[in-house]
Amino acid sequence: MSTTSIPAGTKWWAGGRSPFNASYGKIMMWYFLMSDAFTFGAFLISYGTIRFSVNHWADPNQVFNAFPFAGHANLPLAFVSLMTFILIFSSVTMVLAVHEGHKMNRKGVEKYMIFTILGGLAFLGCQAWEWTHMITGDHTVLVDGVLKTMGTTVTGNPWGVYADPSAVTTALQNTPDANLASIVHSFNHNAHTADMSRSEMISSIQTAIQNSSLHITTPGPIAFGGYFFGITGFHGFHVFSGVVINIIMYLKTRLGHFDQRGHYEMIEKAGLYWHFVDLVWVFVFLCFYLV
Repeated sequence: MSTTSIPAGTKWWAGGRSPFNASYGKIMMWYFLMSDAFTFGAFLISYGTIRFSVNHWADPNQVFNAFPFAGHANLPLAFVSLMTFILIFSSVTMVLAVHEGHKMNRKGVEKYMIFTILGGLAFLGCQAWEWTHMITGDHTVLVDGVLKTMGTTVTGNPWGVYADPSAVTTALQNTPDANLASIVHSFNHNAHTADMSRSEMISSIQTAIQNSSLHITTPGPIAFGGYFFGITGFHGFHVFSGVVINIIMYLKTRLGHFDQRGHYEMIEKAGLYWHFVDLVWVFVFLCFYLV
């Protein structure tokens, strides 16, 4: 059997057209995106492992049912659907910017890059509102198949009463006087419960609950908040990075740098990153908001 010998010093590829039919920069971008996909994949697999190993978890239809300026309207997943639409629309404008770059149309690239940047900023603004609502609002979670409200609660209460006023009233009426006295003391250590009637102690507790700014961290598992803020924050950082990159690409386009090079490949590489960010959001949306 004969073999082909290669002379010493001979190179398989000495430049010119790449055997991958892509530039070095594009190949390196694909390598980076692949490694980043592994990172997101590890996070989401970890989330799924915890999600399906416990018997109580946040109900997406209850937690993500708010909408800005809509008051207490129950609009499950409406706001996150708007966020998803904004991100997908920005991906479309990025495609159009790359297309204009192929035609060497600088004005077209500038126009669609502005739309893409505005879409990214709008998404980040929506995420900031959602985070604020998640931290400060009251939410319903699923505990052993029963929906309960995460919100203001009595410190040290022995019956696990949540923010539902009727549930609080019922529980207080069925609570022994000694326990009522200890709850009153938990709110006001100077209270003289010996001089208070049962109705006065109940009224004092109800008033304290209404004025309390305490928020419980259970029943909703701590892992839900950790994963939600961790993974959506990591994705949000990618969106922020993409916006910064797109702003730089817009400025370089406006200054005519790519016309001087004779191609707009940098816009295409920035587009690969932006499309990756959009694709990852689809999986984040599926795991946190739909499952």
